[in-house]
Amino acid sequence: MYLYDTTYLRPGSIDEAKALYDAGESPAFLSGGHTLLPAMKGHLARHDRLIDIRRIPELQGIAEDESYLTIGAATRHCDVAAAPVVRNCIPALAGMVGTIGDVQVRHVGTIGGSLANNDPAADYPSAALALDAIFRTDQRTLTAEEYFQGLYTTALEPGELLVSVSFRKPEHAGYAKFRNPASRYALAAAFVAVHADGVRVAITGAGNDGVYRWHEAESALGHKFESESLDPLRADMENMSSDMHANAEYRAELVKFCTQKAVTNQNCITLL
Repeated sequence: MYLYDTTYLRPGSIDEAKALYDAGESPAFLSGGHTLLPAMKGHLARHDRLIDIRRIPELQGIAEDESYLTIGAATRHCDVAAAPVVRNCIPALAGMVGTIGDVQVRHVGTIGGSLANNDPAADYPSAALALDAIFRTDQRTLTAEEYFQGLYTTALEPGELLVSVSFRKPEHAGYAKFRNPASRYALAAAFVAVHADGVRVAITGAGNDGVYRWHEAESALGHKFESESLDPLRADMENMSSDMHANAEYRAELVKFCTQKAVTNQNCITLL
């Protein structure tokens, strides 16, 4: 399939990117393009200009303070996975990012592109929700609960640009993913994080509405943080997606299994 006529633009600042966006009839920000470009090639989307934001300095970099690890929206997956500050601060996050797609995807895709797309089987949304992330745009600040709003849907308004994501540093965390062997997306995955004020469990790949918190698991683990605490639980099948890859019953079992593995393997990543 061919692309409709479009103009490729590479701004050097957020202000320039915004001006280029406002001047277009049907513009789109480009940050990796693993979903956008196939959609355009398949004539599922049409944009008169693509505004490549990956080289804007304000969207780059990784920084740590006492409570948060902040990552610029245009930072590539490979850079997040390899950064010593991420490995030391939140090892489970570095390990999780190292499982995204394949080497080629990780050297082009960005954290902001993934979170702006909000694929229901993507990895980053579960980390953001479990690590109580703060999303900063060119206009405002959002909590993770405010940001995620359903399948492929976020609180971002047209033309609003994600600038950075700040992950709250946990006492410890783990991630376990059961992945589709072809796409490497999660059939189900769990990110478990222990914070001073409680446990947060975020599930991706399995829910009808995309990423979500498993509150029953959080309560059980808050009482006693061990995998056996989850033995009596079962994920709600009414909230499970069902497709050609896995039905709702199977995904419900995977959710529990992955959560238990994430608890057992603290501060690391488990691939299933």
